[in-house]
Amino acid sequence: QVQLVESGGGLVQAGESLRLSCAASGRTLSSIAVGWFRQAPGKERDFVAAISRSGGRTYYADSVKGRCTISRDNAKNTVYLQMDSLKPEDTAVYYCAADRSWVGPGDTFDYWGQGTQVTVSS
Repeated sequence: QVQLVESGGGLVQAGESLRLSCAASGRTLSSIAVGWFRQAPGKERDFVAAISRSGGRTYYADSVKGRCTISRDNAKNTVYLQMDSLKPEDTAVYYCAADRSWVGPGDTFDYWGQGTQVTVSS
């Protein structure tokens, strides 16, 4: 059982940055893969980024590659998503997800947080 809580969302202007955090209720993130997804009104939920259980592999959607960095701090039991050069189209609710046996892009995640709103104004 994994409990996830996202934070760090807010309102920013285009070109600015945000750092989202995904905190686990227990000391479990060190042994599970973590991904970030986002969903804008009227759109499908999209994959953003993911990091492997060991932290040795990262994955990014083409739409954010070069602008986002996912990382993990096992001591704090937290995964971060640094988002730079934000665009209005990045506006969405961002969700943190985790899975003990995630094998790569295309696979599903078993645990989900409640989401944090990111709004980027032009």
